[in-house]
Amino acid sequence: MEKFINTGNKDTRSGFGAGLAEIGNEDERVVGLCADLTGSLKMDQFAKEHPDRFFQCGIAEADMIDAAAGLSLSGKIPFAGSFANFVTSRVYDQIRQCVCYAGANVKIAASHAGITLGEDGATHQVMEDIGMMRMLPRMTVINPCDYNQTKAATIAAARYNGPVYLRFGRPSVPNFTPENQTFEIGKALRLTEGRDVSIFATGHLVWEALLAAEELEKQGISAEVIDIHTIKPLDTEAVLASAAKTGAVVTAEEHLIAGGLGELIAGVLIRTRPCPMEFVAVDDQFGQSGTPAGLMELYGLDKAHIVSAALKAIARK
Repeated sequence: MEKFINTGNKDTRSGFGAGLAEIGNEDERVVGLCADLTGSLKMDQFAKEHPDRFFQCGIAEADMIDAAAGLSLSGKIPFAGSFANFVTSRVYDQIRQCVCYAGANVKIAASHAGITLGEDGATHQVMEDIGMMRMLPRMTVINPCDYNQTKAATIAAARYNGPVYLRFGRPSVPNFTPENQTFEIGKALRLTEGRDVSIFATGHLVWEALLAAEELEKQGISAEVIDIHTIKPLDTEAVLASAAKTGAVVTAEEHLIAGGLGELIAGVLIRTRPCPMEFVAVDDQFGQSGTPAGLMELYGLDKAHIVSAALKAIARK
């Protein structure tokens, strides 16, 4: 099995900040908007280098989304940023009507996503955002796995014409994908090739899936790990090809089962190639305060639970 090396833990929000600064220097149409969280979203560098293209909107997320839509319709490429919980739940109407229905070229930068927001607790954590965003027509949903991939995804989102929901987080996590990579929206990445079980993972769970594959290899089980960084549009061809080869599937995500990657893939498989499938995700619960690592273990979002899910799926073949 191919080994992936952690080159040092970094937070994915910093990958967003680096990508925004880089594409901002390349394209003067890129503008930034933030809901009073410039430092938290690592938009500082862009704001410092392009003060005429950065708008501090305050704690007024609905106004920020409306302003971003207006800027996009005047030819700009706006990145509107806040915590994932606030930039989805508080402004769903504005995103639906002013961004997606209008086809506005707005990029929604959603930081501090998932349960790994940690100590801030359930009121700030969000595990239903992917479901909310992927149900909207015209919306593209991207959930990268590490610093390097988030930087590349930010640049790719700016070059893509249409609404994008870009999800990333606060904790430092392993940085293991190539530096200066080319990010292709809608194209899944096969990280390891396997024959016994397919593990489709997204976001922070991709690294845990790789660790799980190593553990399974010690048991003589060959796991295929596929990074689903783009949840919508889903790379259905990659999903079906892998499932056909292994005959057993596990999905892993830092999200609720309802509306998440697992349900999306299950819908694809049930229509074309049904097979045993297990979900590593949160089942109908809110989060709580705790360390990111502690919460991931508590809610079953780690390599041990992926290994267990893989064994269950294989046993059901």
